[in-house]
This record gives sequence, C-alpha cells and structure tokens, in this order.
Amino acid sequence: MSAAKQSSVDLRIIESLNKAKAKMLAELHKVIIGQDAVIELLIQAILSRGHCLLVGVPGLAKTLLISQLAKVLKLSFNRIQFTPDLMPSDITGTNVIEEDPATGRRAFRFVKGPVFANVLLADEINRTPPKTQAALLQAMQEHVVSAGGETHELDQPFFVLATQNPIEQEGTYPLPEAQLDRFMFMVIVDYPSRDEERLIVKNTTMDIKAEPEGVLGGDDILALQKIVRKIPVSQHVVDYAVNLVRATRTVDPTAPDFVKNYLSWGAGPRAAQSIVLGAKSRALLHGRFNVSCDDIRAMAKPVLRHRIFANFNADAEGLTTDRLIEMLIEKVPEPKASEYKTDTVAVAE
Repeated sequence: MSAAKQSSVDLRIIESLNKAKAKMLAELHKVIIGQDAVIELLIQAILSRGHCLLVGVPGLAKTLLISQLAKVLKLSFNRIQFTPDLMPSDITGTNVIEEDPATGRRAFRFVKGPVFANVLLADEINRTPPKTQAALLQAMQEHVVSAGGETHELDQPFFVLATQNPIEQEGTYPLPEAQLDRFMFMVIVDYPSRDEERLIVKNTTMDIKAEPEGVLGGDDILALQKIVRKIPVSQHVVDYAVNLVRATRTVDPTAPDFVKNYLSWGAGPRAAQSIVLGAKSRALLHGRFNVSCDDIRAMAKPVLRHRIFANFNADAEGLTTDRLIEMLIEKVPEPKASEYKTDTVAVAE
C-alpha cells in the first residue's frame, strides 16, 4: 500500500475513533455512573499497548467497569480472583497427558489458562504470593507464555487490568517494583459524587438490566495502536517528559531539593516512554494530531505515582505521592524554544 493511501486509511480510522469515543461512553454509562476520567485512562492505556493497576476500596464497580469495557470493545474477557493458594499454572495453563484412542499413544497437550484473553482482570493481585504474581510478567511484557519448553502467543490485543484494595493490607503480598513498573498507569478509582451515588443506588435497586453494545473491535484497536506509534512528537515535548522523570531521581543533579529530602528513589526510563505514549493516545482521543506539554502533565500522575517511592520524611509531613508529583510539575519548567535554535550560516552569493 502506498504512503498516501495508508495515510488516507489512518485518517478514516482516526475519524471513526472520534465518533466511537462518544458512543463508547454512552454505552458504558448504561451500566457505569460517572468515572469518566478512569474510563479515559483505560482507553488510553489499551491504545498505547499498556496495562493498568486500579486502586480503590471495594464497592466502586472496578470489576464491573472492566467487564463492560471489554464488551464495548468487543474483546474476550477473563477474570482471575487472586488468592494465597493460586498457582502460576492456574493463570498461564498447564500440560495434560492425553491418550489417542486410535493408536493408544500418550502425548502432552497444553490447556490454555485464563491469561489467553484480550482483557484479563487480575482481581486483588496483591493477595497471591510473588511466585504467582510473576507468572504474569512474561505475558505482560512479551505477550507470550512459556510452558513445557514451548512458547504460546497470546491473543491480540492483550490488556491486563489488575486491582488492589488500598486499605486492607493484612495477608497481602505487595507487588515488587519490577512488576509495578510493568503497569503503564496506576489509576485511582475514587468515591462517586453525591449525585452520582444517588443515581447508582436508584438504578441498582430497580428491576432494570442494561446491556451495552459493542462499538469497536479487536482489529480496530490494533489499527489504532499502530497509529498512536506514528503520531509525531516535538523534541521539546519529549525533553519535557524526560526532564520530569529524571528530576524524580535523588542522584540526578537536576533533581529539586525536595526530591532528595522526600523520595527514596525515582522512576526509570520506562516512565518517560509511558508518559509520551500516554500523551500520544490522549491527543488522539481528543481529536488532535499534535502532542503538547499539557498532555505530558496530564500523564504525570498515573505514570509516576507507582514508580516513585516516598521516604519517612514525606510520610511524617503527610505528603502523598500525588502531591509530590504536583510539586515536581511546578518545579520542572518546559524547555524553551530558544534552546532548539540553531546558528544560521551566511551563504556567499
């Protein structure tokens, strides 16, 4: 396909996304009241080929939201309830011995686990031991599963949504930093407003069953994921994302004094990659083909809040991770246009 024809196809897909976004929200709101910001972050993550960790107290419809999003996107959905006795094979699958009735020969056959779905909900992921948590690492990073010496490819698109309860910590296994870093966003699911809660109670205590309709399909999402990667980003926008991330590291000379005082360590390069990709998908969802520094700032909290770690000083002063990120945004300036001007060379006539 020629470049001009491919560009025309991409434009049609982008136009269809702008129409589909409003329809997706309308379909989701048949079941989900509010949570627009959370929904948008989930869509941004899947368009960026990322995964999300949702943190919120029980009863905020996290599981319902994820299952309904899978329906609206026409994607297969599986849920795993993480418990202390869950084994890695309960996630990835296992080899079983089968006997061929015709020949009587026995052979191993791989039985796929619930990870073989487009949308996987890892419910209360911190309730299972690290060995089982680690079973998701290869799937999340490489989109494959290895078992019995063979590698099995996962269905595409593939998207892991994990949930955590921020209050109850007894009997839990905190996710190690290496696994936290695999999640593109940490999304805080907060309480609904009073009006939203009134509507939730009214709708869920009546004999009304709403069923959202599918809007996009797997092929549409794969096409949009490719388009997100094609969106150009100005060098000063990339530098702004990199500067924000580097400023979280206590050993970096550009780090503000409060970072050295309140953080144990900062974010790695994957954070800057996630900020830029998230900013691209945000611009696309808002109908823009250019990425601004505002998009970078909008991505800072969901990308950084699980990648920077506050120390005792921050805890003692009641400074949350989100507040530290706000302070970082206030302190780190956007690169100036003058920094990118090149010296002009006179040309003899």
